[in-house]
Formats: sequence, structure tokens, C-alpha cells
Amino acid sequence: MAGQLALDDRLHDYVRAMSLRDDDVLRDLRAETAGMPMLQAMLVLPEEAQFLALLVRLTGARNVLEVGTFTGYSSLCMARALPAGGTLVTCDNSERWTRIATRYWQRAGVADRIDLRLADAGETLDRLTAEHGAGSFDLAFIDADKANYPRYYEQCLTLLRPGGLVVLDNTLFFGRVADPAAQDADTQAIRELNARLRDDDRVEISLLAVADGLTLAHKKP
Repeated sequence: MAGQLALDDRLHDYVRAMSLRDDDVLRDLRAETAGMPMLQAMLVLPEEAQFLALLVRLTGARNVLEVGTFTGYSSLCMARALPAGGTLVTCDNSERWTRIATRYWQRAGVADRIDLRLADAGETLDRLTAEHGAGSFDLAFIDADKANYPRYYEQCLTLLRPGGLVVLDNTLFFGRVADPAAQDADTQAIRELNARLRDDDRVEISLLAVADGLTLAHKKP
């Protein structure tokens, strides 16, 4: 039986060449974000964002929730996958980075599908529950400050309809989750969340060893 395949640069390039359906808007957004070297690691991989778009289509999601916008790459990909009348609500607290996002959303023609909420994400999620009620979203993507992942997960699960999907990024967190010496708050929060997901009978889960770890949690009907 084959084990987990190590993905070197040559194989990574092959995966992108064989699967990535790219265009100038996405390439330009990645290039602009890459010009901020200290923050480039915050950008989702293009093949991961394409996978998120596929999940939006596969689940038939009309109302999508994103926690963590940054420069808007994953938002753009998911918004493109929405059906007519669909909406993506995305939460961030940085006006600087989301100004870049807004520019590319407009260029891609999806700005009218995206509702950007600039505030503390936890507070925004509470407000969305008050505004729309529990079970009002079909899919949620969490990719924000790691220390608050356990909180965001619970809030998103409340906002998610039965049968909906939560997708959590960075659940392997640079491999630090398996390193006993890593005791920083972010790593410990991801470890706590991973253990909670493993034991949470409200959801069916799969932790995928792709990118920096991607966990799918399907809320049971």
C-alpha cells in the first residue's frame, strides 16, 4: 500500500500544470501579494483556492461565510463559483489588505456577490447570528488568527445549516502540531481544535495532508 507522497517542487509544478485553471486576475493578485514578503505565507495556494471553489459548486452553496479575507484571493475564487443570487460574507479587520481585495473583486466582476465585514471576526460572527439566525450559511471557510480558531469553529458551526460544510485551513500549522516543543498559543489552539474535531459527534471530518493541512467538517443533518 502506498504511503503519503512527499511533494517536492518538481511534482508541485506538475500538479499545477495539470490541474490549475488560472487567469490574469488571479495571477496578478498573487503577484501583488507576493510583493509583500513578510505576508506572502498568508495567501492560500492557488490549487487550494480552486478546490474551495469546487466545494462551493459541489455543495450547491448559495450563502458562503469566510473568516479571514487578507487580499481576497480565496474570496474571489469562491465568489466566482456561486450560483446567481449567491452571496459570500467575508470577515477581516484590516482595511489595508482588503482594499487590495476589493480592487480585484471589482476587476473580476464579483464585487456585487461579496459582503465584506470589517471588524473583529468573533464580533462579526455574533452579529451575523443575530442578523440571519442559526443555520443560515451553507459553507464556511476559516483562515484567520489561529489562537481564535476554536471560537470561530463553534460560531461557524452555529451559523451553518445541517448538512453544511466547514473548511479549516492550516490545521497542520507548518508541522508544529506534531512537535511537543512547540507550545506557542497559535500551535496549541490548532492542537486543541484538531482534538475537538476528532471527538465532535456533531460533524463528520477529514483532515487532508495538503498545503498546510485542510480539514473538512460536514455538519450532520
